[in-house]
Amino acid sequence: MYDFEKAVDRRHSGCVKWDAQPPVEADMDNVIPMWVADMDFEAAPFIQEAILKRVQHGIFGYTCVPESFYKATTDWFRRRHGVTYERDWFIYTTGVVPAISAAVKALAKPGEKVILQSPVYNCFFSSIRNNGCTILDNPLKEIDTKDGLTYEIDFEDFERKCSDPAAKVFLLCNPHNPAGRVWTREELCRIGEIARKHGVIVVSDEIHCELVMPGYHYTPYAAASEDNLHNCVVFCSPSKSFNIAGLQIANIITENAQWREKIDKAVNINEICDVNPIGVAALHAAYSEKGDLWLDELNAHVHKNYLMLRELFSKELPFARVTKLEGTYLAWIDCRSLGIKSEEIENSLLQNEKVWINAGTMYGTEGFIRINLATTSALCKEGLGRIVAGLKRLKA
Repeated sequence: MYDFEKAVDRRHSGCVKWDAQPPVEADMDNVIPMWVADMDFEAAPFIQEAILKRVQHGIFGYTCVPESFYKATTDWFRRRHGVTYERDWFIYTTGVVPAISAAVKALAKPGEKVILQSPVYNCFFSSIRNNGCTILDNPLKEIDTKDGLTYEIDFEDFERKCSDPAAKVFLLCNPHNPAGRVWTREELCRIGEIARKHGVIVVSDEIHCELVMPGYHYTPYAAASEDNLHNCVVFCSPSKSFNIAGLQIANIITENAQWREKIDKAVNINEICDVNPIGVAALHAAYSEKGDLWLDELNAHVHKNYLMLRELFSKELPFARVTKLEGTYLAWIDCRSLGIKSEEIENSLLQNEKVWINAGTMYGTEGFIRINLATTSALCKEGLGRIVAGLKRLKA
């Protein structure tokens, strides 16, 4: 029903993915960008229609978020994901990254420790440091399977980190970027048990929650158990899954009134308390029943691109381990056998093969690269072909 093979020319449109200045000099007019987590697909027609209707009103002043905004969000998560969020638990804001920063500011004092699990989204590191807190890393464990590399939580180490008296917050990525894990209910419950035992607040970034591959199921952290619900702060947004990140809309959700008050104060201190009317209209449309089919077809398309990558890399790059993709549209590739730093790989591919990927160092792990698969099959095939050629050249 929806066309994810339509090629849209995004060059010179003020688009970060296609128009940003690269880390090294490169022929950007011919570069295929497979880096930042932004999809090359038009927003769903029903979202475009909602935006157009709002634009036709012609006035874009300060915005009151209507009750229908909360109802659309709570109905969506109850129906699609089986979790009940109450309207009063919400704080709206401009995005998940500023929400992470506000939560860290609210729940951990400068000098206290915040736990994360590397490799992980780069803004986790910066949000902790920018608020004067200390990073406490609970690295994920690499596991080899017949379907490729995957990751598990080192729960013994996680408990050690949570038992540190200075540890106050755990930043969870669910689903995990860039490791591609969709955490199971059992894993989320065990996280919750350990965190509660040691008085650590779980702050869960669930921006990728709609992006789940066939055979896997996203469990909201708050839905894993009743106890989890009482000890968490959750971030969600339609921005990543519906490709509307530029519209700047997200939600912070927590049952705990005391934490909510603290976070709301931090949101206002950081001046991220106002959202725009276009984002409100887009969220309302995305979280309608029309959104289900669009997401299902999107995930099927991403999975097709992922299978293309697996087949190509298995045949052409036996030295590069592909991480099993359970969720997100971001492939995580182990290139450590090259003996080359991730940033050198990124720069070399950019300059020589004219394809832009992310270096693993920004996620806290050396020797890996991250590849964005959310594009047309044709562009994905061309980009992957260039990556294969470049990695072969670097291996030689």
